[in-house]
Amino acid sequence: MKRSGGSESEKRRKRRRLLQELGDQRIPYLGPSDHGFQQLWETSYSGLALRRSCSLPEELHGRVEAALFTLRRRGCFLRDLVKVRDRDVFTAVSRVLLGQPGTTYRYLDTRLFTIPWHTDEQRGTCCDPDLSAACKALWELNCFFCSDVGDRKEGDVFKQCRKELVGAIESKPSVEGDTGSKDSEESKPSDDGGDSESKQSEEGETESKHSDDWDIESKYSEEEGPSSKQDAAWESRHGDEMGDMKTKQTELGSPTASKQHSEGKHTGWKHRPAGSTETETTDLGPQEKPVAELKHSLSGYHIEDEEDEDQQSGQGCSNLNPAKTSCPGPTQFNVTLLNYMDPAAMSQLKEEPYYGMGKMAVGWHHDENLVSLSPVAVYSYSCHDDKAGVSSEEGAAEKGCWRIGLKVAWDIHTPGLTLPLQSGDSYYLRDDLNRTHQHCVLAGDSARFSSTHRVAECSTGTLDYIQSRCREALSNLSTDPETGTHSLLSLLPATLQGYEEIHNEVEFEWLRQYWFQGQRYTRFCSWWARPMEQLENDWREMELMTQLLLAAVEEEGQPEEGRREMAETLLTALTDRQQHRQTWRDRCHSSLAQTLPPEEAPVDRPFWADDDPSMPLPFDLADIINRVESLLWRM
Repeated sequence: MKRSGGSESEKRRKRRRLLQELGDQRIPYLGPSDHGFQQLWETSYSGLALRRSCSLPEELHGRVEAALFTLRRRGCFLRDLVKVRDRDVFTAVSRVLLGQPGTTYRYLDTRLFTIPWHTDEQRGTCCDPDLSAACKALWELNCFFCSDVGDRKEGDVFKQCRKELVGAIESKPSVEGDTGSKDSEESKPSDDGGDSESKQSEEGETESKHSDDWDIESKYSEEEGPSSKQDAAWESRHGDEMGDMKTKQTELGSPTASKQHSEGKHTGWKHRPAGSTETETTDLGPQEKPVAELKHSLSGYHIEDEEDEDQQSGQGCSNLNPAKTSCPGPTQFNVTLLNYMDPAAMSQLKEEPYYGMGKMAVGWHHDENLVSLSPVAVYSYSCHDDKAGVSSEEGAAEKGCWRIGLKVAWDIHTPGLTLPLQSGDSYYLRDDLNRTHQHCVLAGDSARFSSTHRVAECSTGTLDYIQSRCREALSNLSTDPETGTHSLLSLLPATLQGYEEIHNEVEFEWLRQYWFQGQRYTRFCSWWARPMEQLENDWREMELMTQLLLAAVEEEGQPEEGRREMAETLLTALTDRQQHRQTWRDRCHSSLAQTLPPEEAPVDRPFWADDDPSMPLPFDLADIINRVESLLWRM
């Protein structure tokens, strides 16, 4: 269920008040070069585990990296047209979903359909050999993560990674010096805001400093469509790397530190011991003291983030509310959401607004629609940028490094944490970290791939599920074997309501979601073609069932009380259907949708002319709704 307007309004009011009191000050955060970093990690971010590149099998690295470049070269990475605050926006990050056959993953009113990964047992012909090999390599990575993420015996390995990371930083000479003031200026949010979502928000400037939205994108994302120049530049920049990826292995080295950025870094911070109610600070400078002084006044605004907005809305129709589940036993990641982003191709990236951590590729968020308490595993690969050369200064190296940022959700007492990632590094969000904390991705200089493995909560998001729902609905339709005449077996209100809800679910959560993403799936993989054809056939049968219900409602011989209940059930379903059809029509014909190439452009399907003899009911239901409303008025 979607949260109520009152609840959302109250949350925004509290957020604005918190941010107004915080003003332009930065909340502290620690990187590996800061004193207390390891203690902060172990006490406040213990669910974060790092597995260094050198601790993964070298052969697996090679296969995975080759797979990522294959998917990129074949055009599988695409920007999604998602819905944020009732507005369509393009994601800055290009994505593709791989996973168990027939599985989907839903975020920001968008359902992604998996390209199935190929296992030794499942040798399908839905993809060509190159894509099949890529999918299999990512399945092998998934198997490694499944066996590794929950293995508590590996705890010593993860602790050693923390110590090695800190040790590598402490052994390097300090490089703060002259770069400090420059970084301080760069880390401040720009005067004109980070994205057009901020500029156009009715909530004003303070509201735009933080958003629940999973991935609100930059001005580039909203105003420009996919750029062939961008793709050409990428091919030119990384073509050689793609050619020899199968034989070339990434150099392994220690990750560089995140040096002290801006006024947000708190080198004098000491983590409070268990049971303490205050955070100790030493030698607070003039920029840091106001943050400490805010502790008491903001203590009433420690707001626990609710479950993600899109998870609240459910995966089916608006009234579906599947029970939440937990993740017992061994982890079985069922999907991986692959991401690609090239910061050099972006005209503008949003600055991290609270800590001054730098430019964000993905803003603060919880990963959504996951099984409760399930972990997340992420493999990170940064492309080599030969043009940039190799710098002898640590500052230049760390500045170009991709990092993840973490914070305790709605907590200004605990400093944030940044973790630099070398190409080939992996990290895990374990235990309840994804629920209690938020994370962001801080952009480096080079292009980056990531493979984010999840246990998607797909109780209402698999092909098996929706096919079973179709069978349930169609079980109320009877067909005379001799005459072919159709009739409804039951006119009980609960039965009628149930199959009309399924009717809407099939149309708006599956058919229109699938076709809204154009022909992108059929270009790469034929797996979904036949199932979607069957779903559309089942949906046509449900259109016939609605026509039969309308005839029963308008039949004069029906008892008035039962007739009224049927009419009310029908009116609710038709009104909801009419509204959703108009919403999807608007999305398909939006200005942003028109910028997409034909093979990616949304298809307004199902759609038919009102006089189409093959369809039981017209597309536009306004006249039928008026008829049912008039009938109810006369009763």
